[in-house]
Amino acid sequence: MEKSGNETWIHLGNEHDRLTGFKLTYSARIPSRERSPSDYDVSYLEGMLPTEYLEERGPAAVKELMLDLASGLHFASGHAGLSFDSVVGDVFFTRRIRTELLRYPGISLHHGSPPAWMSTRVDGVHWLNFLGPPALQELGGVSTLRSRLHSPETTVQAIDGARAIVTLGDWPEAGDLTRGDALSSYRELGRVLEPWLDKPFNAPRFRIEGFTREEAMSWARRFLD
Repeated sequence: MEKSGNETWIHLGNEHDRLTGFKLTYSARIPSRERSPSDYDVSYLEGMLPTEYLEERGPAAVKELMLDLASGLHFASGHAGLSFDSVVGDVFFTRRIRTELLRYPGISLHHGSPPAWMSTRVDGVHWLNFLGPPALQELGGVSTLRSRLHSPETTVQAIDGARAIVTLGDWPEAGDLTRGDALSSYRELGRVLEPWLDKPFNAPRFRIEGFTREEAMSWARRFLD
């Protein structure tokens, strides 16, 4: 656990030299004394579970846990799914998993924290997709969103009057582009959410270590193109 005085960041997780697969990070939307608050500041809660937890308890138990966590949060968006992670951070290890990252579209890249410019936008397409205000309202609410998603693998479930969860299949899928498995249900949701998706590839500073800029942009748009 790391916390210092009035610090607004808490991290519970791995030892410095190994991965356990369990991690919890919270950062509060409270500006420091040195600057004024910004509309783009966001609070976020991030948790990680090892794949063994998913395999042993099953996806229904993981989804129930995510819904339980979400029920106490006034979120703008959230997600759960497969992700690469590393003790040392993505800057140092992405070149090692370059082939896998480009091959399996359903596995996201853990960036450590949402970018400062994300605000209330939606961070990509995943197995579980939590949507709240303002995105869900702008999309027309639960019934309209449900009517625009036709994949038999997709379910749209209201959490309350202002929030919903979109589930893409019973299990999180990695996909495999070498076999032509591009995750059609993920692409369908991506097209619907595109106006609200965070687009880091539009920012000059967006990059993925070990990738050309074109490859990084292609990966970021993997459910849109």
